[in-house]
Amino acid sequence: MKQPRTPRLSLDLLRGFRAAARHLSFTRAAHELFVTQSAISREVSTLEEQLGTPLFARANRTLRLTQAGEQLYRAAEEALALIDSTAAQVSGAGQTLSITTTVPFASLWLGPRLPGFARLHPEISLRVTASNDNLDIVREQIDVAIRYAANGASPPSQLKIFDYEMFPVCSPMLARALPIKTPTDLAKHVLLDFETVRSGRPWYDWQLWLHAKQIRGLKPAGWLRFSHYDLVVLAAIAGNGVAMGKWPYLARHLQEGVLVAPLGGAGAATIASFYVVVADMAPKSAVESFITWLRAEAQEDDERRNRLVRSGRRASKK
Repeated sequence: MKQPRTPRLSLDLLRGFRAAARHLSFTRAAHELFVTQSAISREVSTLEEQLGTPLFARANRTLRLTQAGEQLYRAAEEALALIDSTAAQVSGAGQTLSITTTVPFASLWLGPRLPGFARLHPEISLRVTASNDNLDIVREQIDVAIRYAANGASPPSQLKIFDYEMFPVCSPMLARALPIKTPTDLAKHVLLDFETVRSGRPWYDWQLWLHAKQIRGLKPAGWLRFSHYDLVVLAAIAGNGVAMGKWPYLARHLQEGVLVAPLGGAGAATIASFYVVVADMAPKSAVESFITWLRAEAQEDDERRNRLVRSGRRASKK
């Protein structure tokens, strides 16, 4: 009896399937590959016909992989990654490193420094995905994740970059007009707050800091709340109130003197740390270069942190 021939699967079909399996969405897969949703649907249907088994279970407008789909996805992911890596080496093309971190960290700390990394490593291209959710680094094809972990939580890796501190900041002009020598002086000021939702729970910067410093009953002159932290920072620079500063996010703002920390080191509360998580299949040489650079930047910031906070307090007394 003649055995059925093993189908020869097209790489184009496998790429379409891999994107759909990674996102569990034909629409998002189509956006990634710059094709139409119907093209992805046809490619998946063709694969299912060639293999003689469904790869996705479709119900209530959602997708999930079948057992056969999961097997093929794992094999396609590994095989295509190897092909792409080998093709890049053979062609002499540079490496691309995909990074994810929180939105504030990306916009206020990492982003402004990336030109420096590009000058040191022009052969490495970076793709940054900013999200306050912990993205699945395998499904989203992330090489390096810079993760936030609150005090007391299990660290996501052993590679800690720096501690995450919070402390009041304001414009030098506001600090001189209404001096802030102790936390009770904050009652004279409008407080600029960042509010959002994390892990299904409301998040308020000032509430977190007041709890960490064990300060109760503070009633400020008023509140201004924003849904994005960069708006909080802009309002503080404009002199509209006192914001909750975050280290390392505001390292550049303190260094340039557009913001000061009127309570100095006494106002700082360490509430979390940042860690680096590396995907198993990330390009090793590019990751090593990026982490070496990241550590150097973090160490440089740590060395100037105490000086900046102290000088910020002195500037507010002038």
